[in-house]
Amino acid sequence: MFVRIIFLWLSAATLCLQVSAQPTPQLDAAAIKLQLKKLDTLGSVLYMAAHPDDENTRLLGYLAKEKLYRTGYLSLTRGDGGQNLVGDEQGELLGLIRTQELLAARRIDGAEQFFTRAQDFGYSKNPQETFTIWDKDKILGDAVWVIRRFRPDVIICRFPADSRAGHGHHTASAMLAAEAFEAAADPTRYPEQLKYVQTWQPRRLLWNTYTFGSINTTAPDQYKIDVGEFNFLLGKGYGEIAAESRSQHKSQGFGVPASRGSALEYFTTIKGDAPQHSLMDGINTTWERVPGGQAVGKLVDKALAEYDIDNPPASVPALLAIRKAIMALPDGYWKTQKLKETAQLVLACAGLWAEAYSTTPTVVPGQPMRASVQLINNSQVPVRLQSIRLPGKDTAFNNQPLAFDKLLTIQQDLTVPAATPVSQPYWLEEAHPPGTYIIKDQQQVGRPENVPPLQALITLDIDGQTFVLERPLQYKHTDPVKGELYAPLVIAPRVTANLGNQVFIFTGKEAQPVTMKLKAMADNTAGTARLQLPAGFRSSPESLPFTLARKGDETELHFSIAPVQVNGINRVDTLAVAMEVNGQEYTQSLQTIHYDHIPPITLFPPAAARLVTVHLEHNGNKLGYIAGAGDMVATALRQVGYDVTMLNEKDIMSGSLQQYDAIITGVRAYNTNERLKYWQPRLLEYVKNGGTLLVQYNTHAPLVTTQLGPYPFRIVRGSRVTDETAEVTILQPNAAVMHYPNRITPEDFEGWVQERGLYFTGDADPAYQKLFSMHDRGEQPLDGSTLIATYGKGRYVYTALAFFRELPAGVPGAYRLFVNLISKKQ
Repeated sequence: MFVRIIFLWLSAATLCLQVSAQPTPQLDAAAIKLQLKKLDTLGSVLYMAAHPDDENTRLLGYLAKEKLYRTGYLSLTRGDGGQNLVGDEQGELLGLIRTQELLAARRIDGAEQFFTRAQDFGYSKNPQETFTIWDKDKILGDAVWVIRRFRPDVIICRFPADSRAGHGHHTASAMLAAEAFEAAADPTRYPEQLKYVQTWQPRRLLWNTYTFGSINTTAPDQYKIDVGEFNFLLGKGYGEIAAESRSQHKSQGFGVPASRGSALEYFTTIKGDAPQHSLMDGINTTWERVPGGQAVGKLVDKALAEYDIDNPPASVPALLAIRKAIMALPDGYWKTQKLKETAQLVLACAGLWAEAYSTTPTVVPGQPMRASVQLINNSQVPVRLQSIRLPGKDTAFNNQPLAFDKLLTIQQDLTVPAATPVSQPYWLEEAHPPGTYIIKDQQQVGRPENVPPLQALITLDIDGQTFVLERPLQYKHTDPVKGELYAPLVIAPRVTANLGNQVFIFTGKEAQPVTMKLKAMADNTAGTARLQLPAGFRSSPESLPFTLARKGDETELHFSIAPVQVNGINRVDTLAVAMEVNGQEYTQSLQTIHYDHIPPITLFPPAAARLVTVHLEHNGNKLGYIAGAGDMVATALRQVGYDVTMLNEKDIMSGSLQQYDAIITGVRAYNTNERLKYWQPRLLEYVKNGGTLLVQYNTHAPLVTTQLGPYPFRIVRGSRVTDETAEVTILQPNAAVMHYPNRITPEDFEGWVQERGLYFTGDADPAYQKLFSMHDRGEQPLDGSTLIATYGKGRYVYTALAFFRELPAGVPGAYRLFVNLISKKQ
């Protein structure tokens, strides 16, 4: 009987967490025992919240590794709207980083990871605002889909469905959980899903209450669990596991210390009956919940009792008997799930290791590649190799025995199937409206990442039972410092184009140079490239030929573009690139993200840039910039003609600061740069002597110094305007900064993205002028977004406006205002 088995963490059929760019997991003897115990447990819990880092990692670890339930975390978003403490990626690129951080966290705490199509658009003050941006019906449908596929017995929310959640996304996640709890069981809700799944009714929906700062939502009469246990098989307590897991959220700066000892988690029942003794009250989590499963349970109990931690291969016969008994059961969810777990255990106890590689990091559809498959049998368990299926090529091995302790390597020359999709996260394949990604394939919904398109299927025989191992083709190489490294195999278009700038700012009719760097992903790549421009722009030349002889070759093409006329109107257009090779058009750029704590990320977004026509004047030329938590403001300022120098310790403490027309600190610089406590007196001295210092937003804590300016003010947590269209009132219309070198009007606040600003100021000294007033709907006006003061001969500015988002987005009015803030009449 042929049964296709895919390991738990590679399951396409059950939405399980995938391991990409990772070595094949090898279970040690203690981990095998833990998985044997898990094989005897038939219960599942789904945790649900809004963002990466919202999850309770201690509870997830306890549920997955102590109670041995199948445990998942459904994060509605990928954290695209958050801040980035490791680099300057924002938006969708930050979402890719945070997705991988979540997967790293799940590999530690043992839970699985799921998502909806909701895009994190930044802070939201209430669910009403959230649902004006999210497509609620589609996101609810995604939650229902995950519930129907994962089939949790219990759902747990991180947040309440009211204002205590503190963030509109948080509240919305609880509201959606409550509605999905009912909708998943209703065949009239999202009936199109029933082609693939069945309805499902969880037993109960709970809220995992908490103490956070001054907020305490726990109570002595709530149901509670002590999750502070120590697991001797793991050699860790769940507070230690939780710290490792949570500390994977490095882009958010969420490294935390380990906790040890007793730790209570509290729960309030939202729907279903309340638990009295266990989260699983009323739910049979033994094999008796499956018709005919009692006999399987006895076999599992016997295998567990007889397990020899010094000799795991001795358990293979018992596991094969268990697998045979499970296959005889009626089809159903737990049969499918436990077959996967049993297959994992058989192969782990047999000491079987298998991987598949490409000899190059990048391949192109329709082009040749070389693949290698490696296997080794680390035990005396008889294992026979039946076949290996690679893309476009099947090889039979006629039950070839896998010799003990002998590495078998099979190399094959292949042609990458022409229909293989280019590496692109499935949720980014289509242009999407704000707040909601477009996902056309229902089967993709919920997945943390793409299923690898190129895989090896390795068919084995163990004592007459057939096992099919699915291994993604990866790129493995050795770094002389870091050792053996894995990376996802990249499926690339034949040629890519990267523009030298992502935003081109035009303040007049003068032409600007455009540098286009082409890279060949395959040999013998030749064609023509051109710029696709909107009406009102011209390109010289219109197109250019290129020839790239070998894969990896690069060349630069040079164009110039100019507006046909400038009429003083601010506008934003788009420039795109098109390359033709052998009659086929390519339009992609190459984007890579590299950090040591996550696998390399490669994607191919459209090769495009913004064309911003803006009526902009500026004086001064030379700027100093102090890096903060990561932003692209310095690059944006170079676009409008400034000479920007990134300042370091020597520049600030012993250099001549007066050479700079203005100095700017990056976002959250006073939160992240310890040296600023020592640099601040020098910076204020620079202002006193006639310089201009502009400080961009910081969070209220922790601050390396409380003296951010020459006069006192306070950063107020939660004081922000999230509506990017909120009306702005100019409080100082006659101030020089509102007229020089550009006259600022309310029109300059049109077209802003994501938000107006965050972490506004309060209790500002009267020496400061407050430039603007603004507020979200239904709230009181806030006047702390931007402070300006004369100090000595110079100007000090603190601004909480979101210039770090607006300038890279090419918002014309944001450029005009920012230039005014750093410009002074001499």
